[in-house]
Amino acid sequence: MFGTSQSSGAHSMSQDMMQAVQEAHRCHTICVETIGHCLQMGGDHASPEHIKIMMDCAQICTTSADFMTRMSRMHPQVCGVCADTCAACAESCEQVGADEHMQRCIEACRACEAACRPHAQTAA
Repeated sequence: MFGTSQSSGAHSMSQDMMQAVQEAHRCHTICVETIGHCLQMGGDHASPEHIKIMMDCAQICTTSADFMTRMSRMHPQVCGVCADTCAACAESCEQVGADEHMQRCIEACRACEAACRPHAQTAA
């Protein structure tokens, strides 16, 4: 999928970075799906602050995946923001209530946070 059989020196992506890209794409998709669920549920699920953090999370996950995929020198900064935003989104989902949809979003956010955090730590 990401050309793991090719060796292109500094431009080849490590296995853990490939995993982070996959987790970021997965988190984006699940956040977008969960936003729809929250809007249908109404009440606290559809509060502006909750919907905004979910939108932020979906967007930064896509951005982070893009930065890692192209091996941008700025990816550590973006990965740090992604990890922090995923943590905030998971917390917001926990506060709203962990039904099946919300639990799925919480798990995706925590997995993306865990996958992105090591790449943020490489920033100088």
